[in-house]
Formats: sequence, structure tokens, C-alpha cells
Amino acid sequence: MARIIETRRLTPVTKYFRLDAPLIAASAQPGQFVMLRVRDGGERIPITIADYDRDAGTITIVVQEVGATTKRVCALEAGGEILDVAGPLGGHIEIPPGGHVCGVGGGFGSAALLCLMRELTARGDKTTAILGARNKDLVILADELRPLCNNVEICTDDGSAGFKGFVTQRLAQMIGGDGPGRPDQVVAIGPMAMMRAVAETTREAKIRTLVSMDPLMVDGTGMCGGCRVTVGGKAQFACVDGPCFDAHEVDFEVAMRRNKQYVREEKQAAERLTCMAARESS
Repeated sequence: MARIIETRRLTPVTKYFRLDAPLIAASAQPGQFVMLRVRDGGERIPITIADYDRDAGTITIVVQEVGATTKRVCALEAGGEILDVAGPLGGHIEIPPGGHVCGVGGGFGSAALLCLMRELTARGDKTTAILGARNKDLVILADELRPLCNNVEICTDDGSAGFKGFVTQRLAQMIGGDGPGRPDQVVAIGPMAMMRAVAETTREAKIRTLVSMDPLMVDGTGMCGGCRVTVGGKAQFACVDGPCFDAHEVDFEVAMRRNKQYVREEKQAAERLTCMAARESS
């Protein structure tokens, strides 16, 4: 079990957790994830490690309420416990030193930039974070990221904060030399459609781009094969070969189809949870 030290609502459907997990914190690196389970017989879900503090023995995760299990996680509060937290799992993000690295975060994916930007800035890289959301109320962790990187760019669809438009539009401007300037490396973390759009934005400019893939997982150790993705025409497993891959080699069409494979079952699970909550409150 992992004790919950702190929780904070970032948006109506996104929640910040700081967990007591000294063994995970001791070896965690940017890009890795943990597998969570909140109840006996429940499913395991992968959650990216947003940050870690080796001295304090804590890790930070950010969870967005999407299905039944993430709703159960987000119902927990400080002082409570998460039944199982296994990790760190997956490989870490490897970026050559000395360049301008741009991290692109879409929605709750912005959280995964915390430890990455801190590590890259600390070693002397120039760092820029581009954070995207539909409106200003859905932008998360911008204040936490500002001291960790050289530049923070906010993008909102409706123009309520920062640049009006998509993260890819602002990224294209930077590639053209605007603002912080052309990046040497790009890391995109967020919804699949956003990562695919970032890959297309950087492809022609030949800028090395990594994306953090989040397909369905069962165990997170490479045994089930559920997190299969096609990269460079070959089958890879996000949990052990990734989760970060060369964006220009990823077959996003296949990945997006696979992520929709269990939509009906996910909806049924959410409906059951709603019914259970209604019975308990009546």
C-alpha cells in the first residue's frame, strides 16, 4: 500500500496526489510510470510519474477521471491509501544534452513534464514547456513548471489564457524562429490525437520528437501483450520497450483504434459505479 500524503484538485476531473513511496522515488526517472490498483479484484491502470523527491521518499501522480477505476482513485483523499502501487516501470526519456528541448503537454499530460523539465534544466539545457487546454480553467501546473524551465507557453483553444490556438500552432511558430526559438528536441505527452499532430508538425522540420504512448495495459511488465504498438513497422510493447518512442515511427492510426477497443466495456463499468454510488447514498 502507498499512503496518500497530499491531494489537490487541479480541475473538476483532474487530481494531484503525492504518495509516500520511498522505494519507487529512489530509482524513478522522467518518462516512467507506475501501475495502480485501488481494490481487490480491480483492474490495474498505468499512471505516469509526474515527479519524485528522493530525499522525502515521495512520488507525485496526476489522475484524470475517465473511467470507473480513475473515478475510484480520485475519490481518495490525504491520509488514505492506494492498495497497490508498483514501479517504477518502463524506460526513461533519453535526450542528448546541450540543446533546446521543448516539452509539449496536452491536458493532464502536462504533469509529466515536471520532472523532465527540472532534470533537463538542471543539467544546463535550454527548456521550454508548451501547455495546452481548451480554456484557462483546464490549464494545470503552469505555476509549478515556471521555476523548472526557461520558458512556459500557455495555449488555449478559446484564447482565455496565453496563445489562442493549439499547441501545434505555437510549436510551428517556434520552429520558424519565434519566441524562445527553434527546438532541437521535442517531447509530447498527452492525448493521442495531440501527439500525432505534434509528430506531423515536426516531421518536415526533421526535429527529433518523442511521444509517451499510453495504450491499454494489464500488468505493465510485458507479459500480457495488451499494450502493443506499431513503431517503424514492428510490434513493440509500451510497458517495456517504451513508453516513449520516436514519434515519426509510431503508427498512430493503429494505436488509436486499439485504444477504442473496449469503449463499451468501459462505459458499462462507469455505469455500474454510478449505480453503486447511488445505492450507497440512498
